[in-house]
Amino acid sequence: MTSTPGAPCVVVLDYGFGNVRSAVRAVERAGAEVELTASFDRALAADGLVVPGVGAFAACMQGLAEVQGARAIGRRLAGGRPVLGICVGMQVLFAEGVEHGVTTAGCGEWPGRVERLRAKVVPHMGWNTVDPPAGSQMFAGIAAERFFFVHSYGVHDWLQPSGERIAAPRVTWSSHGSDRFVSAVENGPLWATQFHPEKSGDAGARLLRNWLDTLRGC
Repeated sequence: MTSTPGAPCVVVLDYGFGNVRSAVRAVERAGAEVELTASFDRALAADGLVVPGVGAFAACMQGLAEVQGARAIGRRLAGGRPVLGICVGMQVLFAEGVEHGVTTAGCGEWPGRVERLRAKVVPHMGWNTVDPPAGSQMFAGIAAERFFFVHSYGVHDWLQPSGERIAAPRVTWSSHGSDRFVSAVENGPLWATQFHPEKSGDAGARLLRNWLDTLRGC
């Protein structure tokens, strides 16, 4: 862990999946004090929690179960404590994922299904633009930038209800060929990106700083 006076304390959850070292370095460069750990207690205590993810949905869910990751995410969000999901770390926040005909339950923070992309070329790999909604805090100053994607699965339909008592999440979309999918979500203390901010150069660094700004005063 680094030690920077006044910096927010962030845990990158180490559950066996994800570019954890890259995530740690990127969040440190963005201005946080970062700890890489599988500890449930440390994940709860941090100002911010980053949940990375690479690989299969089912395998990531199994890894999360082994470190009580879904419980830590749920406990944090119940208390309004910030969480950032990245790539499959975003996908597991949805209700379920379908791979090779097998359905696996996700963390259930949002309704919806993660399924294989419908584009002619899969995986979707490389730099792509995003289409954020008005008022996005995540993409403040970087709405026109490109971000780095590597994935074969995504969410095609946003099912979260909204109403007078429920603030509508800010949902960002991207396209790959003729396919359109959710590329980021801002939902109160829960933020998530399908792309990799830690691999997205200056734009990704700015996004991480935007997220850290939501941790100030936690």
